[in-house]
Amino acid sequence: MNILIIDGQGGNIGSRLVKQILERLPECSLRAVGTNSIATANMLKAGAAEGATGENAAKVGCRWADVIAGPVGIVIADSLLGEVTPKMAAAVGQSSAVRVLVPMNRCETLVAGVSDTSVSALIEDAVKKIASLAR
Repeated sequence: MNILIIDGQGGNIGSRLVKQILERLPECSLRAVGTNSIATANMLKAGAAEGATGENAAKVGCRWADVIAGPVGIVIADSLLGEVTPKMAAAVGQSSAVRVLVPMNRCETLVAGVSDTSVSALIEDAVKKIASLAR
């Protein structure tokens, strides 16, 4: 299974996804795309086999992936404080991959039904959903 993790800012959500996915699915092919070089570097440190930065990397990665994971902002143009470009959001949304989005009530986006659940619990749930797709 080809998994693409996309994240921005410091790459905290993406790094945690990378680490937990690789622990649970060590046989997967996992790539990371950061909206900036810090996010990419942190996801690579967490264990992603390959990583790239920016809009074109996201567009290309979305064509390769079976699963795309990251914070919900990766499907919203101008989110993550403006780091997600409209073309990046469109690439994620138009991909044939399954999208597993971590709901975050940040950056002027509130997701109905999301309580004050810890980020750790949200990431664990996302990893469980991705693992279920591998079977």
